[in-house]
Amino acid sequence: MGKPNILFVMFDQMAALSLPVYGHPIVRMPNLEALARRGTVFENAYCNAPLCSPARFAMMTGRLPAAIGAYDNAAELPSDQPTWAHRLRAQGYRTCLSGKMDFTGADQLHGYEERLTTDLSPSDFGWVPNWDRPDQVQNWYHTMASVAEAGPCDYTLNMQYDEDACFKAIQWLHRRSGEQDERPFALTVSFMHPHDPYQAPRAFWDWYEGKAIDAPDDNGQPIASRDLFGQRMYRLYDRGEIPVDAAQTLRARRAYYGMLSYCDALLGRLLDRLDLLGLTDDTLVVVTSDHGDMLGERGLWYKMVFFERAIRVPLVFAGPGIAARRVPDPISHVDLMPTLTGLAEGDGRSLFRLLNGDADNRREVVGQYMGEGYDHPLIMLRRENWKFIHSAADGSFLYDLATDPMERRNVAESDLGRALRDEVVQRWNLAALREAVLASQRRRRLIHGALTQGRIAAWDFEPPENAAQSYWRNYGDARPDPDRALRLPRAVP
Repeated sequence: MGKPNILFVMFDQMAALSLPVYGHPIVRMPNLEALARRGTVFENAYCNAPLCSPARFAMMTGRLPAAIGAYDNAAELPSDQPTWAHRLRAQGYRTCLSGKMDFTGADQLHGYEERLTTDLSPSDFGWVPNWDRPDQVQNWYHTMASVAEAGPCDYTLNMQYDEDACFKAIQWLHRRSGEQDERPFALTVSFMHPHDPYQAPRAFWDWYEGKAIDAPDDNGQPIASRDLFGQRMYRLYDRGEIPVDAAQTLRARRAYYGMLSYCDALLGRLLDRLDLLGLTDDTLVVVTSDHGDMLGERGLWYKMVFFERAIRVPLVFAGPGIAARRVPDPISHVDLMPTLTGLAEGDGRSLFRLLNGDADNRREVVGQYMGEGYDHPLIMLRRENWKFIHSAADGSFLYDLATDPMERRNVAESDLGRALRDEVVQRWNLAALREAVLASQRRRRLIHGALTQGRIAAWDFEPPENAAQSYWRNYGDARPDPDRALRLPRAVP
């Protein structure tokens, strides 16, 4: 067998701790569960930043966010940074993207040979945080409206986008099957669900009718008693302007669960299409998310913190050569670049040993956050059962996840905590990193202000449509019959 095809499926804001594959007792995701039963499940997979763009750029390049300037959701991924799409394309793969990737700037491909949809998010510098004025509320910040208005929906913007991304990916698979291109494919399909707003397609909302939706452990935590991260998030998106009661919290969680089941249905469509086209046995399927969602735990929503619900993500591998097993070792998204490409570069370590069932005891997970809600860089280390978080503004936090999975007892003043603080300060020049973040923010705010004056040349990707090659056309006898090229089962001459 030659190189396997790769189907990389990514969801947005899908918390591992809300999935049945990771033990949730209520949520229904039969397609992901079936995939997990025949594949490898990473039980402690992490994003490298609890924010969309930095997480995605680290994942695609295998490099930590600070190393590539992926500071926030308006950061530009430099065009000279190789992604796995570049590497796989150089190795003979046909690379294609359908759906969301949050590319900012003029380069909207970053190694993908084909791109089928535009992005849902803007591709300009409009969402740059302002650490010069950290208390200023930006009009693009999250609010609690997503929670207060949660419930069933018959049609939403996110649903429209994901239906389009799924359909075009399936259409591309069929079109490829009728072409003469013999290269293996690396197709990325990236969805917006289950990202807030918490709007569940009505059919999937109904799946949870009569179910006892689990409440957050401490949603009613008084504002004054919240930890420093909770205080920061209160100032960022809560602020008491849109009160949310216990009933609304449960509706938002039910909507999120319905959205997860909808995600599972989208995944099922893609897997069914592989079966129909006879590609299942030759295709490596990888499923993950860019980050998680606090979903009301600790009184917090969305992401932007380093607590487990915000940074633990699903990661499932299934396909040729992948055994059915569960891997407890902590790993992170930067490990995907060396795993998918076979190249040892960047900040990650290949997952091959773990996929083969071997031990790999030198693992650590590094997280970095430099976005809104803060005004100093935040660093996270996960080693064995310990999680360490540090910033110059808020100090240090150390949790033993084996005995304190809810991250309640900060033991940063222990010998281990002090040693980790010294290590972080030595490994990263946090003062210099903060100045680099500030300088980048100032440049991008200036550029955005200038580029929105007068005639605007948008960076947003415009998907090409070639009507001349899509259906019946009179452009010469040599053109293949478009129906025979796509028909299944194949027509017998």
